Amino acid sequence: MTTFDDEWAALKADAQDRQSARMRLNTTGAQTDGSAAGTPAGLVVHQDDLGAVGNEAFRVHGELRKRADLAGADADKAGAGTTARAAAELQRRNFSAGGELYTALEVWTSQVKTVLQMCAHISNHLDYSKKAHANDEVAIAATLRGRDGSAVPVSDLLKYVN
Repeated sequence: MTTFDDEWAALKADAQDRQSARMRLNTTGAQTDGSAAGTPAGLVVHQDDLGAVGNEAFRVHGELRKRADLAGADADKAGAGTTARAAAELQRRNFSAGGELYTALEVWTSQVKTVLQMCAHISNHLDYSKKAHANDEVAIAATLRGRDGSAVPVSDLLKYVN
């Protein structure tokens, strides 16, 4: 009998194999991004893109927090939600499903908390990234000036790269 952990590990390995087969980090020849200008392909991220992803992660966090709280759904005066009360009632009547329902509730709550943490981390990280990159741009622009205040030519910059 295959356990959940075994099946999950196999699915993750299969997905990773499929993804790595498509990934090509080291290529030769001119790659273009498909635009009419035929500009070189590369990683391009715009501030608006980061903001949109961060906002979406924040929105998902809020919605998930409101809608996925099985432990606290319709909580009574003691703070027990309907699922926890149902599990307690089943246990009180000696049904083994009561303990299983508690276990399912605990796992669900744990998983929801993990997803909430991931959404918060994504949102916070992208907010930080936007600010950090904006500050980096200002610092780079300030340091890449000649003595007369003009921009440093690319040919001078290439001396440091090659």
